[in-house]
This record gives sequence, structure tokens and C-alpha cells, in this order.
Amino acid sequence: MNSYEHLLTELKTLGVLGSVGSVLGWDERTQMPERGAELRAEQSAMLAGIIHERFTSGKMADLLAGAASEAPVQDPHGDIAVNVRETQRSFDRERKLPAALVQALTRTAVMAQQAWAEARQKSDFASFAPWLQKIVDLKKQEAECVGYQKHIYDALLDPFEPDETTEHLRTVFQSLRGPLVDLVGRIGQSGRQAPLEILERHFPAAAQEKLARQTAEAVGFDFCAGRLDVSLHPFCSGIGPGDTRMTTRYDERYFGDAFFGVLHETGHALYSQGLPAEHAFTPLGEAISLGIHESQSRLWENFVGRGKAFWKFFLPKARAAFPEALAGVSEEQWVFAVNDVRPSLIRTESDEATYNLHILLRFELEQALMTGELSVSDVPAAWNERMRDYLGITPPDDARGCLQDIHWSGGAIGYFPTYTLGNLYAAQFYEKADQDLGGLDQQFARGEFKPLLDWLRRNIHSQGKRFSASQLVQKVTGASLSAEPLLNHLREKAAELYGV
Repeated sequence: MNSYEHLLTELKTLGVLGSVGSVLGWDERTQMPERGAELRAEQSAMLAGIIHERFTSGKMADLLAGAASEAPVQDPHGDIAVNVRETQRSFDRERKLPAALVQALTRTAVMAQQAWAEARQKSDFASFAPWLQKIVDLKKQEAECVGYQKHIYDALLDPFEPDETTEHLRTVFQSLRGPLVDLVGRIGQSGRQAPLEILERHFPAAAQEKLARQTAEAVGFDFCAGRLDVSLHPFCSGIGPGDTRMTTRYDERYFGDAFFGVLHETGHALYSQGLPAEHAFTPLGEAISLGIHESQSRLWENFVGRGKAFWKFFLPKARAAFPEALAGVSEEQWVFAVNDVRPSLIRTESDEATYNLHILLRFELEQALMTGELSVSDVPAAWNERMRDYLGITPPDDARGCLQDIHWSGGAIGYFPTYTLGNLYAAQFYEKADQDLGGLDQQFARGEFKPLLDWLRRNIHSQGKRFSASQLVQKVTGASLSAEPLLNHLREKAAELYGV
């Protein structure tokens, strides 16, 4: 074998080891007993150390150098060029990180997530604060090791959204903030209110699960290559070819949490199941970025799942699942209810129009934590202040405030902005797919979701990391990333439902 073939073999070995870590992570959040946390921390840290040491070895450096010299790049988007370029990129970053730091981050994340779960249950930020301080300190060390040009936060964005910068994100958020605040304000003054009561009736968990599974399967999720379980915070883990796992949580007094949560995670799962298996564990078999990944979940959750056409097909199925709760509920009432716009405490339950204001809050706090402008002990107060400023409401406790998300406990600082990027990408992709496929609403009303999934598989899923996120958007839609498709979508829906 030549160097490139050896490189692929090594990447696939490392990928299999990484998939073992993914199984450990899934088990930690779904099955692991409480007292297993310390052992799991050691298991995960040891595995992360082994992978890091092997990936950053001199052998890997030689294989990369050999592969690059054997195949001069003629097509920068060709298979060899992509795999070498993206592996080199990851190698360069990982080699700057000491093995001890990698293990410390992994070990701390496991323990911190257990502490977060307990703190959230008790609504007690003070008990979680020491763990968050450890995470912040370690992430600062990581940023200093890998380096950055303008802002320390840039170093933490890169693993989630390659080539993205704090400066650009500030501009993107600014372009959304004013129009969104204006739109939400006009909706609030419209005098119209969605009939939320119909979402807050009794919806038995077993029936919710059955409908959620039915819906996930209808839009394309393969349950022979995946599963759905319960966890405190919903997530999707693409462990590898043939194994993609989703979780959700059920609230029998609120329909939307589980149903739209499953549809959201199904979007992620469809992307994972659509990645080319022949390139598994190489860059060509991996998602481009978390922003593009999020675009798939937001597209299915909001652009498909909250649409009138979707419910023309699925409302009869929902009525069959919940005959008492949905007795007398019209299609118009239901569609209005699932598209309600009003400020809310919980990000994962917020509507399309206010969602990005939740992200703006987290984006700003993360930067302040990294620069030292905000101390960990002041997080609850800073959180509540921004909730009042951006959404006009104040969390009554930590559980519904700064403890609601799992991300910081897992060390995922720099992750939150990808949610807003995902919303923007989703709007632009959906607009183009609708044009290319000749009108998606008519298809959805008949229960036909395969044309859209095929379009996504062809244009996005099958590409792996062949293109950067910005290149992909330009290639697929013929335009650079813009806030206008998302704003147009939100304005059209607000005009129809609220008359504004």
C-alpha cells in the first residue's frame, strides 16, 4: 500500500476507537447508573488519550506528508485532496494539545455532566459552579494551546464550525437581532393568541412515543440502523454506519416537547444515516460542520414539521393517537398552536422567531466567560438580565435559567452559535429545494417526504467534507449565506397567523 492507503487504514482504526467513545457517551446519558460516573470518566479519558496519542503521532505525520507528495492536488475537491486536507487540519490542531489536557477535558466533562444533571434537578447553580469553573479554565488552556488571531473565542468555534470567526458571527447576529425583536414585538401587539391549551392536555407517553417513531420513520429514519431512547437532554449520536441513536424526553402535559424534539433529532439522524458509508471514518464520510448538521434538524423540525401541509397528512394520525385530547380540534387551531410565537424560558421549547435571541444570550455569555469579563459566580445574574433585555421575561429559578442546557457541562463552549447558523442554512436550503422540486407542500400533504430527503442526500449528505460550509451553500443555492430567506419565512408565517 502507498502512504494514502495506509492513511485511510489508520483513520478507520481511529474512527472505530472514536465510535467506542460514542457508545460510552450514549450509555452515560441513557443507561449508566449514578455511581458509575467516576469509572466512566476514567474509561473515557483513557480512550481519548489513546486516540489523541495515536492521531498526533510521528507515524501520522509521515503518512500525511507521504500522501500529499504522492498525489499532487489537481482537483481540491477530489477524494484524496479532501481526505488529506481535512486530516491535516485536524492533525495540526490536535498536535498542539497536550495529551494530559485532552484527558483532563474528557474526564472533567463526564463528571461535570453528572453534576449538572443533579444541579438542574435541584435548581442549584451553586453546586454546579465549581465544575463550570474547571471547564472554563480548561477551555482557556485549549484556546491558548491551539492559538487564535483576534479573539480567544475563535479557537473554540473552530472545532464546531471550521473557519468561522467571532467577528463574522457578531455581524450575522446583528443582522437578525433588530428584525426579530421588531417582528416579535408586532406579534405581541397583534392581539391574536394561539390556542396553546390544546398542546397542554393529557398526552400519554406511550402514545407519544408511538407517534414519534411513526413520524421519524415516515420522513426516512431507518430503525434497523438506529434507535430512540430517553435522556434528560435530547441528543443524536451518529456512532457509525448502521448505528445512529436518538433520544428524547416525554412530558404528558405538553405535546410539543417530545414530538418536535424527535423530529429535530431525526433531522440530525438522517444526515448521519445519509453520509457515504464507503468513506466512513474519513473526512469524506463526516459532516461538514455543526451548523450544516443543525440545518438538517431545523429544516425537518420547523420548515417541514410545523407547516400546514405536514399536518394535513399527520393530524389524522395524531387524532388516532390522542382521541380525547384532540377531540374537536381543527386543523387551523392545531397549526396555529404549534406555531405559537411568544417569549419563553426554555430554548428547546422556544418558537422559530424568538429562538435566535436565546442563542444570542449564550453567545455573549460564552465570550465573556472566555475573556474573563464574566465570572462563573455571576452567570445566573447575567443570564437573567439578558433574558429580561431580549425576551422580557425572568427565569424563576436556575433550572429554567442558566442550568437548562447540557452543553457547558460537556465542554462544548463555542457550540451554541451553530444553532443560529443552522437556522440560516436551513432556510436557504429549503427555499432552493422547494424551487427544484416544484413545490414541497403538495408532496407533504400526500405524505411524500422522500423527494426532499433524496434532494438533501444528493446535495448535502453525500458530500461529506468535500466543501466548506460557505462553499456548499454557494454551490447548492447559488448564493452566499444570507439572513433574508429565514426572515422572509418568519414574516410570511407571522402575516398568515398573526396578521402582521
